Amino acid sequence: MSSCSQPRRLQITLAILPVVLALSIGMAAQDKSPQAAKPTPAPAAESGQYAGSDTCQSCHAELYKSFQTTAHFGITKASRISPEGHGCESCHGPGSAHVEAGGDKSKIFIFAEKPPEEASAPCLSCHHNSQEHGNYKRGAHATNGVSCTDCHSPHHAQTKQALLRQAEPQLCYGCHAEQKAEFRRAFHHRVEEGLMQCGDCHNMHGGYIQRRSLRATAQQDQVCYKCHADKKGPWVFEHAPVRTDGCGSCHTPHGSNNARLLKTNTVAALCLQCHTESAMLTSRDLRAGGAPIANATPNVPTHNLAGRYQACTMCHIGIHGSNASSILFK
Repeated sequence: MSSCSQPRRLQITLAILPVVLALSIGMAAQDKSPQAAKPTPAPAAESGQYAGSDTCQSCHAELYKSFQTTAHFGITKASRISPEGHGCESCHGPGSAHVEAGGDKSKIFIFAEKPPEEASAPCLSCHHNSQEHGNYKRGAHATNGVSCTDCHSPHHAQTKQALLRQAEPQLCYGCHAEQKAEFRRAFHHRVEEGLMQCGDCHNMHGGYIQRRSLRATAQQDQVCYKCHADKKGPWVFEHAPVRTDGCGSCHTPHGSNNARLLKTNTVAALCLQCHTESAMLTSRDLRAGGAPIANATPNVPTHNLAGRYQACTMCHIGIHGSNASSILFK
């Protein structure tokens, strides 16, 4: 059996030998080719390496000194938010190329030169998970091309907590001139006096009510109840406009020339915007086309408003809602 296996082994060896030789020659040729040469490491400028905050400080000493006083300075040290502690480069990106090019601005991320959405992206990489900033992309500011750095300044902030470019309400007045005029009216919420801020009612970073960014539900009134809790209820008998349109159906929230921030100068004039005789007719008193039938009777009492019935709330004192009277008498 041994004598038979030896010739067979020799045959197998002779058959495999050409294949092994061919592979060896191919690999040797590949090693000598320029394409197979081991690539040299890319220079720091091309590989996007970090230069370190100390390097930034050597050129931008004034900015760095201001940066040290802000909450963002914490990112220069390793933390949960910034595990590697890249400091300035956590926001501006790796700076080695910028340094080696002698300060070439095209090789570093400069917020002022970016479109709003791109300029806000580095900020949202840290802040997007918070409740305050979670709706930023759907908010009124973002959809109108306002970036984070239009209101915030990480280097030259005028307020310590939110790093604002200017304190409220002056910062908001830069765009919202109409609201500035409203706060100068005879009756107004005390924003000008410093007792309130725009952010008490509005979430500037975006909310579920996109038009006004209110800190509220769809009824737009929850934000008012933070201070006016006695108007909240719940009520057995509700005043319908409060439920459907919110407090803004009767009041102008920023300021008014009428007492109690009302939309009209008399209570009766305000009530009659809804409670007119034609508006209060029942459906059975109307023809198919909506015209009232002759001698139809309104489903509520009517009064001579030229006389003693000019102030509706003298009788309807539960104007925001009542637990006792369906016509809000008490």
